[in-house]
Amino acid sequence: MTVLVTGASGMLGRAVATELIRAGHTVSTFQRGVSGVPGARDVRGSLTDEREVQRAVEGVESIIHLAAKVSMAGRVADFDAVNVQGTRSLLEAARQAGVSRFVMVSSPSVAHAGVAVIGDDALPADPANARGDYARSKAESELLALAADRPGFAVVAVRPHIVWGPGDTQLIERIVERSRQGRLPLLSGGLALIDTTYVDNAATAIVAGLGRAVQVHGESFVVTNGEPRTVRELLAGICAAAGVPAPQWGVPAPLARAAGGAIEHFWGLKARADEPPMTRFLAEQLSTSHWYDQRRTRHSLGWEPAVSLDEGLGRLRDWYAAQ
Repeated sequence: MTVLVTGASGMLGRAVATELIRAGHTVSTFQRGVSGVPGARDVRGSLTDEREVQRAVEGVESIIHLAAKVSMAGRVADFDAVNVQGTRSLLEAARQAGVSRFVMVSSPSVAHAGVAVIGDDALPADPANARGDYARSKAESELLALAADRPGFAVVAVRPHIVWGPGDTQLIERIVERSRQGRLPLLSGGLALIDTTYVDNAATAIVAGLGRAVQVHGESFVVTNGEPRTVRELLAGICAAAGVPAPQWGVPAPLARAAGGAIEHFWGLKARADEPPMTRFLAEQLSTSHWYDQRRTRHSLGWEPAVSLDEGLGRLRDWYAAQ
């Protein structure tokens, strides 16, 4: 197929575009900068410009939509313009251009209300109870995408959970830098059990969603490695790979949540664009268990993760050693 990948300048977007090319598809990418994906045709532009969106979808048969504003801080209007209105514009342009398959890359946070997730499947996206503007806007955009599903336009939502890998600036870099500075606490001992997704596994699952879109259209799927570990163990593994001390000091979870709420309020008052050191959502993620039943995902997508958690940590160690 001829596939458009939006947001291919990010770690996961590049991995998806690379996997598509490896599988023999013709790939175009759409983002504001250069994707850096060998063999892909870059179309530069913004989701907030309808004419640029229309130009990007010309001549493509399928779309994998990853582009989004991903942040724990920022203006509400920016999240809505990119994540909600941008998705709406892309869906409309895709239908007009005769696109037949659309994979919405979403997030488990669209259905997370701050309580533990213990072996759940993909729950319905819930903007009203989502934690923070990123999760809320992604929930709204997923609902828009699934509502557009119809004969001849197969839409599927894939929600990779906590994606990480070598070169990751969203999660790994922040963990390593804060650990190096001694600013990364363990909330309530770091005993919450969570699952994550190595980037190569997330990419192959998304491509599998494209391949199976006609069969599983209208559904949402959470994707993980299927190997839950405690927060303490995960952070220790990442820090060991990077050669920095693992976090040792702790903060009670209720205190971290209260502090996160106060910090969010301060960031909003000051209209700060940088990432706050703690938010309520981050405190909840670090102190509550969240792992998912993967049986429906693997059966429906015909997919299995190829890279184990330990193998991924080994690759991360090798990457840091080469820097």
